[in-house]
Amino acid sequence: MHSSPRIWLLLLCAFTVTFASASDSAKSSIYDVLHDYALPKGLLPKGVKEFGIDDDGRFWVHLDQACNAQFENEMHYERNVSGTLSYGQIGALSGITAQDLFLWFPVMDIRVDVPSSGLIYFDVGVVRKQFSLSLFETPRECVAVRSEEVDGFHDGKFMAEAVSKIQSSKLQYRFDQGNVARDVLVSVIEAALHLGD
Repeated sequence: MHSSPRIWLLLLCAFTVTFASASDSAKSSIYDVLHDYALPKGLLPKGVKEFGIDDDGRFWVHLDQACNAQFENEMHYERNVSGTLSYGQIGALSGITAQDLFLWFPVMDIRVDVPSSGLIYFDVGVVRKQFSLSLFETPRECVAVRSEEVDGFHDGKFMAEAVSKIQSSKLQYRFDQGNVARDVLVSVIEAALHLGD
């Protein structure tokens, strides 16, 4: 029996499609996606099954329920987390808050420093918190929180935002006071110079 080149071509195509789909299924978790972007897999809690990502790096993750995970500080994950992935960074992040000094701050950006440094930075609006990258190597267990606790996180979030605004206002006030003092000093010097004329 003589084999036709068409049969060989069809078999080759079928093998290629099978291999490609097996390769895609190996990257079928958000943890693999994080790894592909040079981010640690433990930035998201264990058990994420639903996620999506577009060509621009915008992603969403859906958790079964809001939960908390313990790292150096406690992290709270809303049911829906989203952001924009780029190499070594997540920007425009929403759905994650971090506790510091009894307040909850929204995490707006996460950036891995040069990977060899072993550092990762969390931008919580007021400051950039630095952590050891090793804390986030593996996804953590996430303990479900009740809905009234979730409301408390929102209250804490608003409190943290209020503290941030107050600190910014104080800084602006100090800056303005510095300008007033400078203006008075300049006026005194100018007056002294005019007296000498």
